[in-house]
Amino acid sequence: MVTNKAVLGLGLALLLAFSACSRQQSDWEQTRTTNTADAYELFLKKYPTGEFTAQAKARIKELYEERDWQKARDTDTQEAYQAFLKQYPEGKWAEEARIRVENFTLAQAPPSAAPAGSEPASPPGGPAAGAAAAAAGAATAPAPQPKPAPPAAPKSAAKPSAKEGSYGIQLGAFKSSADAANRRWAHLAKEYPKLLAGLSPTVSPKKSASGTLYRLQVTGLTEKHAHALCKNLKAKSQGCVLMHP
Repeated sequence: MVTNKAVLGLGLALLLAFSACSRQQSDWEQTRTTNTADAYELFLKKYPTGEFTAQAKARIKELYEERDWQKARDTDTQEAYQAFLKQYPEGKWAEEARIRVENFTLAQAPPSAAPAGSEPASPPGGPAAGAAAAAAGAATAPAPQPKPAPPAAPKSAAKPSAKEGSYGIQLGAFKSSADAANRRWAHLAKEYPKLLAGLSPTVSPKKSASGTLYRLQVTGLTEKHAHALCKNLKAKSQGCVLMHP
């Protein structure tokens, strides 16, 4: 009699355990189908130490990061991306956020001055004053003896115009190494093969107080092509900054 009761009790315990597992499995599948942070929070309240607790916690973290990344992208300011990085320094989109922060920094940098000697300086008082001074000098100077005319000097090469491909774009800046920039290019070229077809990237190092930044750039573009590339990449939520000649 005692043995029968023990066997019956064990059977009931196993049945209850199986029923609980089955119910938890069903609730987990329903939570995964809903796939919202609220649904996972409710599941954790019901099963704080269950079989799927770790998975639920990990998914909640991913969903919150996705939400905050979307907010940063919608705001699209340097401050928004910096705040995201502070909260998720090693997150899924941390590298992308760093790229966009650097792009904002580049865009805010003052343009470089025109190269020295590109345009001759006008004499004080403007062209008229210069012409008058030259005429006065010619009147007072003794007449030079005629000399054979020297051969014509070759014309200096004209400065390349924007139409000849003096524009570029920057697609990111990386602190780790040039390899990180190359991996980024490989990813972009695979994701947008038609958009980036025929283009060759360059990795330009830039030293700063905090270390070296390896900037991923594409140069030798026309102004129209560079503008179109950045416009299309930004429409796809990819960071891009136009580089002027």
